[in-house]
Amino acid sequence: MTGPILQELFSFPAYLTLKVGLSCLALHLLVTLPLAWWLSGPRSWARRGVSLLVTLPLVFPPIALGFILLTLLGRQGLLGVPLESIFGLRLVFSQAAVVLAAFVAGLPLLARPLEAALKREEIKELAQAARTLGCGPLKAFVTVTLPQVGPVLGSGLLLSLARATGEVGVTLMLGGNIVGRSNTLSLEIYNSVAHGEFDRAMALCLILAVCGLLFYLILEKLTPSGS
Repeated sequence: MTGPILQELFSFPAYLTLKVGLSCLALHLLVTLPLAWWLSGPRSWARRGVSLLVTLPLVFPPIALGFILLTLLGRQGLLGVPLESIFGLRLVFSQAAVVLAAFVAGLPLLARPLEAALKREEIKELAQAARTLGCGPLKAFVTVTLPQVGPVLGSGLLLSLARATGEVGVTLMLGGNIVGRSNTLSLEIYNSVAHGEFDRAMALCLILAVCGLLFYLILEKLTPSGS
């Protein structure tokens, strides 16, 4: 009896949650890291506008944000129409939509602390010194700036990953909570409670609690002593 139950608990929802987490990790390194570096530059209307959009998931209800994204990316949406007509992409109610929802939810938890760290004068001065000694912009960033903000980057990645794996509101609207396609562990808790399967919901909660504890322990290791 225990075997089939464990197999059910760790089947598709667990696989999708892991896939979403790893995808978000890659996206944050490829997108959020350079975005935070750009936002740390001199203030402008463009940077203020992008900063507002980055912060939106922190101050806007997730279900409302999910609805806005659904409206924009749907088949008749402002972005959905060109995506489908030019690239043949139907984003909503797909696993890609689940990844996008998780990425958006975790974005400010990495971008804002990293932006603040990159704005520190001592870090800018070190990068400028490296440029003076002949380093190009990319080499100065990788060899000088990045090690200085390493702890902030690591903790921000963990926090954004934890937020991504626990996301419900945006994912529910954008991914559709389709069983076997877009139901993550968090959404399976919602589904289990809706069907009165409270034991299953509790087991899934325990799985996410263990993941949360691991995130916390790693975060503690990344936090400098005395800070």
